[in-house]
Amino acid sequence: MKAVAYSIKSFEKEFLAKANQKKHEITLISNPLNIETAIYAEGKDAIIVFTNDDVSATVINKLAELGIKYIITRSVGTDHIDKEIAAKYGIKLSNVPSYSPQAIAEHAVALAFALNRKLIKADHNTHLFDFRNDGLIGFNFSGKTVGIIGLGKTGMAAAEIFKGLGCRVIGYDKFLATGNDNVLLVSLQDLLAASDIISIHVPLTAETEHLIQKDTLSQMKDGVMLINTSRGAVIKTSDLLFALKHGKVGYLGIDVYEFERGLFFEDHEHDTYKDPLISNLLEQENVIITPHQAYLTREALQEIANQTIHSLDMWQQDKYVGKPCVCAKDCRAVQPKQKSST
Repeated sequence: MKAVAYSIKSFEKEFLAKANQKKHEITLISNPLNIETAIYAEGKDAIIVFTNDDVSATVINKLAELGIKYIITRSVGTDHIDKEIAAKYGIKLSNVPSYSPQAIAEHAVALAFALNRKLIKADHNTHLFDFRNDGLIGFNFSGKTVGIIGLGKTGMAAAEIFKGLGCRVIGYDKFLATGNDNVLLVSLQDLLAASDIISIHVPLTAETEHLIQKDTLSQMKDGVMLINTSRGAVIKTSDLLFALKHGKVGYLGIDVYEFERGLFFEDHEHDTYKDPLISNLLEQENVIITPHQAYLTREALQEIANQTIHSLDMWQQDKYVGKPCVCAKDCRAVQPKQKSST
């Protein structure tokens, strides 16, 4: 199968090559997908994209004109893809439904640790040969209440780590009826009110967009620690900034940002214009922002590559993609060819 992979970073190439074993003819380009770069898909069967690629209706219209039949995203989330328009053209979609929940869960906990023990400030000070302990007081995680919003594989992995630290772990997930030994299921309102630390692990949907905003922030404890490694738009950033400046949120660790498209994954150090909202966040001493790197472990990268190639394998064989299929309601995975009765 012929495919073009957009937004490829140099570190991804070895993992894709190992997974592919020269089975498919894949063109790797660093350019993001947009209306201008869609032309690189000409003559291909499939495109392979990432979260910040533009897979909107306008771009899909162009891809359909170029004969694209399949879209694979190297991510769990599919909110960047207009699935209804893809279905209109019969374009099949697949994602990577689970690659390494531990990678993202561990990054969420790492953000929490770094914020609590003020590791960024301490490291900066020691590089200046300032070895004072002033302003570096943290707290014990043991005995604190951690609220996990979203109890899928990543949320459950985070719950297990926090539980191992001696935390009381509570969770909210509208699709679960009961918790387990690591997490007690509660309502969202109870979670917001009781948690010292809140870690978010939900996909971006119409229902979860701006889940964290003025009203939900007001229900949290004063000085709460908020961690987000899911999707940026789950939080209304302008409301969050207000909460930070007024002490409602005492610590913020985010690996995603509401307006990260066109910003994250690229070097903007010398840009004349800097996003004022994220600039304001970065000015706060109690904030750590990482550039959407929670997935970035060797194990996760290899699993992403393996499942990406698996989707191409299945489509080439005219088989169901199976679990990775995230097709819209009217879009069906490729049916297996029927054996002849003669």
